[in-house]
Amino acid sequence: MSDVPSAQSTSKPTTSKPTKTHSNAQFYARRSRARGFVIQALYQAVVNPEPAYILLAQFETRFDMSRADVPYFQDMVRGVLTNSAALDALITPCLDRPLSELDPISISILRLAIFELQNQIEIPYKVVINEAVELAKKFGPEQSASFVNAVVDQLAKQVRVSEFAATDADSVE
Repeated sequence: MSDVPSAQSTSKPTTSKPTKTHSNAQFYARRSRARGFVIQALYQAVVNPEPAYILLAQFETRFDMSRADVPYFQDMVRGVLTNSAALDALITPCLDRPLSELDPISISILRLAIFELQNQIEIPYKVVINEAVELAKKFGPEQSASFVNAVVDQLAKQVRVSEFAATDADSVE
């Protein structure tokens, strides 16, 4: 068991899986699109704090989210906003500077990644890291992808201890 404190979500994590009507590729593409909307909503919450229900309503009425996993978007926005202080407490020791010096996009990506690592255990840590890096490339400032990669990798090793142990055991064999 990890010594890392947990950011407990008051929202129930999404447990949707690919269905017969959606291929795996479509399912994962919908999740990736949802993450892009999550980052935009979290960015907006950092620069102009509003309750989650207002952000969700704004995004669902202003943007075409038909190709995104909307329940996942909703769960991630609610979960990250509800637990942002606890998430920040986990992120801060992994940083080389104060959290207040990070840009809002990087903060949002790191919060989403640690929330997913803790609450979406069906998603392999490598996928969480890759998605965070891709979001940093798409939305973040220059050099943020390598920074996000380093921090999320460090957090993943703390949060997903058993998953890393299984990976290490597989590589020894």
